[in-house]
Amino acid sequence: MKRKPERVIVKNQKAYHDYEILETYEAGIVLKGSEVKSIKEGKVSLKEAYADIIDNELYILNMHVTPYEKDKVSKLNPTRPRKLLLHRYEIKRLIGKIKERGLTLIPLMIVEKRNLIKVVLGLGRGKKLYEKREEIKKRIVEREIQRAMKKEFDY
Repeated sequence: MKRKPERVIVKNQKAYHDYEILETYEAGIVLKGSEVKSIKEGKVSLKEAYADIIDNELYILNMHVTPYEKDKVSKLNPTRPRKLLLHRYEIKRLIGKIKERGLTLIPLMIVEKRNLIKVVLGLGRGKKLYEKREEIKKRIVEREIQRAMKKEFDY
C-alpha cells in the first residue's frame, strides 16, 4: 500500500526573510465546516499570521481562509483564531522559550499529510535590518560565484 506524500499547500516566504528560525514544530489545526476544502484548494494566506499561547492553549491568529464559494450555509469569519493541536509538554516547553528568550512563533507553511491539514510552526527570533541586508548581499555573491563556475566549465 502506497502512502500519499506530504503536499505543501502554502508557504510563508516572508517568515524566512524576517526571522531567524531556530526550531520547527508540526501541529494539527481545528477547522470548521468547509474551511478544509478551501485550504486544500490553496485559498489561505499566512502573510499576517502568527501563533500565540492563550490560556495554555496554542492558537493561530490572523490566518486568512477565504470562504469556500460553494458553501452557502456557514458564514465563518475568515480571520478567526484557530486552535492548534500540540502535546501538552510541547506547549509548556514553548511557553518557557517564548517568555525566557523573547522568541516568536511564526507559521511557516501549511501541509496536507495523509488527508490531514497540518501547520508547520517556526520558533524564531526577529532579524534586524542590517542582518537582512547582509543575507541579501551573501546571496548575490553566491549567485555570482555559481555563474563564474558555470562559465569556466562551459568551455
